[in-house]
Amino acid sequence: DIAFALGILMLLGSRVPASLKVFLTAVAIIDDLGAIVVIALFYTAQLSLPMLGAAAVGIAVLVALNRARVGAIAPYVIVGALVWLCVLKSGVHATLAGVITALAVPLRRADGSSPVEEAEHGLHPWVAFAILPTFAFVNAGVSLEGVNLGTFAESVPLGIALGLVAGKAIGVFCASWLIVKLAGASLPAGASTRQFFAVCLLCGVGFTMSLFIGGLAFEGQDPAYETQLKLGVLGGSLVSALLGVALMLAG
Repeated sequence: DIAFALGILMLLGSRVPASLKVFLTAVAIIDDLGAIVVIALFYTAQLSLPMLGAAAVGIAVLVALNRARVGAIAPYVIVGALVWLCVLKSGVHATLAGVITALAVPLRRADGSSPVEEAEHGLHPWVAFAILPTFAFVNAGVSLEGVNLGTFAESVPLGIALGLVAGKAIGVFCASWLIVKLAGASLPAGASTRQFFAVCLLCGVGFTMSLFIGGLAFEGQDPAYETQLKLGVLGGSLVSALLGVALMLAG
């Protein structure tokens, strides 16, 4: 999702302070982690305790590798793949295994180099040019058969769109305001309140996680819900993008 929102900010060029781009990136990371927790808590099938136990052993091995300052990526990939398989078979959504594996990789080796950055740069071409386009191709298609203007006013697409446009903007802005007031933080340097709220609106540009969680929520339901889900996500994302850009350019 963040690729689309950051792409919009990049198109605006120098009108957007760099601090807001950093803020948006940070929000995206926290938002995705929160979504993964939601998946684990609310979209978990029947649990298999033996598989959970095996996953716990794998996690312990990852922690041991981290504590031993093992700088090679391969051991983490191998153990992480086994953890992913165990988590998948346990009934908990396997997305968590990827997060746990990534957290286990040390930030720095003894020589100062970063295995995390090496992995990130190595994976970036595959993610940008293969994985994300494939995901977009498979999930973004919306059949317009039987769709009319009234379809957008139905509860599912309208609720999803309002959640992205209003819910995300209000949630991010209010949470940030509370952190500023209660924790002594400050708004991104060089950004006005208007620009900051414009970025909060851009946080409503949803795609991958919105479609992912929506697909889990309506799994096994009427196929019409899938179309309504995609209409809500795409419509809400478009409105969020337009309102964010308009507010950023205003004044």
